[in-house]
Amino acid sequence: MKRKITVFVIILITFLLQGEIFSHFLFASSGPNLLIIVAASFGFMRGKKEGMFVGFGAGIFADLFWGSALGFNMLLFTFVGYLNGFFHKLFYDEDIKLPLVLIGISEFLYGMATCFCIYVLRGDFEIYDHLIHIILPELVYTILATLILYQIILHINKKLEAEEQRSASKFV
Repeated sequence: MKRKITVFVIILITFLLQGEIFSHFLFASSGPNLLIIVAASFGFMRGKKEGMFVGFGAGIFADLFWGSALGFNMLLFTFVGYLNGFFHKLFYDEDIKLPLVLIGISEFLYGMATCFCIYVLRGDFEIYDHLIHIILPELVYTILATLILYQIILHINKKLEAEEQRSASKFV
């Protein structure tokens, strides 16, 4: 139960940071996608199932407060968490290269899916323009934010896992 509450608080704090703080510090008119970092991180740290649920929770917040269609971000973030869960067995706490690469790929695919669904389906075929002016700046900013936010999430996850192991050993 403590893990669920902690994960909810992490999602809530990153949502508020993304919407209220980082929206004032834009880089090339884009901000970091902190919710992608959270969904992807829990996917490769904890596996497909938890990544999917964290992505679902992050997506609901994004849809309710920023989205134009309920379920769009929820679906994308759920896929991000689930797909990153496939790399759970390759994940090592000490190595930041895998998280940076996976979060970067997740952000790029999220940006491309958003571009396709929001712009291309409406007849706006300026994909290159969206790539240069929206997707890539957001990707750079998200990777930079990953260097800090990922370390915080990793620390919290380690503490929760240690506490879960201690409580599990009491019952054995």
